[in-house]
Amino acid sequence: MVRYFMASAFAAAVIGLAAPAAADQGMALPPQPKVRPVGMPAEYTMVSPCIAGMGEHWRNLSDPSSVIYGSYRDKVIFTEIMVPLTQLQSGVSYADLRALPGYSIDHIDFKFEPKGHAGMLVPHYDLHAYYLSAAQQASICPDGIPDPSMKATNE
Repeated sequence: MVRYFMASAFAAAVIGLAAPAAADQGMALPPQPKVRPVGMPAEYTMVSPCIAGMGEHWRNLSDPSSVIYGSYRDKVIFTEIMVPLTQLQSGVSYADLRALPGYSIDHIDFKFEPKGHAGMLVPHYDLHAYYLSAAQQASICPDGIPDPSMKATNE
């Protein structure tokens, strides 16, 4: 399914640059759901519980260059790529980015992570391509884990 989302040029650009999977960083995986989201590739594992405004994150732990998928209420709701700042600074371009087959992108969030986070510890950008409206996204997991990239208003 990854090949449907991104061009082969993109895949080649990120080989070896993606951070190790959560398990490799000593993070415990959350309990896995009994029912997988419809359309979630079999080789993907849930690596985060529900994050407010985002959903659960799923990753292919055997392929650190894989895209990340998000889910909420047993449905795939986004595709995520993480782009290291060094790639953007070197002039890397990405062509032919697409939605997961059967989905269409409603909107994209492109957030800078200056200190990185679990999953990619270097400065990078997170690109989330959401398959639902921004209003629907805002209602995801209201009591979930706060999005670590959102800063307090007094900072």
